[in-house]
Formats: sequence, C-alpha cells, structure tokens
Amino acid sequence: MYRFTKEDRLLRRADYLRLSTAARKYHTPSFLVLCAPGPEGRRRIGITVSRKVGPAVTRNRIKRLVREYYRVHKTLFPSIDVNVIAKKGAERLDYRGVCQELDGVVERLAGIQW
Repeated sequence: MYRFTKEDRLLRRADYLRLSTAARKYHTPSFLVLCAPGPEGRRRIGITVSRKVGPAVTRNRIKRLVREYYRVHKTLFPSIDVNVIAKKGAERLDYRGVCQELDGVVERLAGIQW
C-alpha cells in the first residue's frame, strides 16, 4: 500500500505533453498541479522541478518530499494522471509545508467528477 512503484509514475514524454495541453491546472504558492484522466484509469504522478528552483541537491529534495507525500496519501488521489511542477519558493518548504499545500489540491481533485 505504501509503495512507490514504476506503475505509479508517469514515464513517457507523451504523457507529460498530454498533461501540459489538456489538463486542469491548480495553483498553490509553491506548486502548479496539472491533472487529467489517464488512458489506463490508474493513478500516476510525475514530478517536474526545473533548474530555476535551485541546484541539483535542492531539486532532488523537493522531488523526494512530493514523492513521499504521494506515497502516503495515494489513496486520496482519484484515478487520474497528475504532474506536480515546483515553482520558485518550493525550496523553502519542509514536508509539513508540502503536505499543507498539496492537501488543498487533493481535496479539490476528490470533489471533481472525472
């Protein structure tokens, strides 16, 4: 249940491009979350952190925090594809801050009929 397997991840560039063009967008102070129904009806996540956010150590830390949030809260996500894009300022967040920002998005996603 609390695993983060290969089936939980967006792997292909085509999936990221589909999300960037035909997705619902949700903004938080530190993240942009793109969501769209997936072709397989499974829940999958992709995490994007550009070099504008910081050096590699910082980018990897943000990705680890978002992955951990998804791993623990996976059952709250509907069966859709999600791409979490970090904005400048995300480097200041700790795990609690990531949870606070993404909890609001997950609540909104749960209320939408996909």
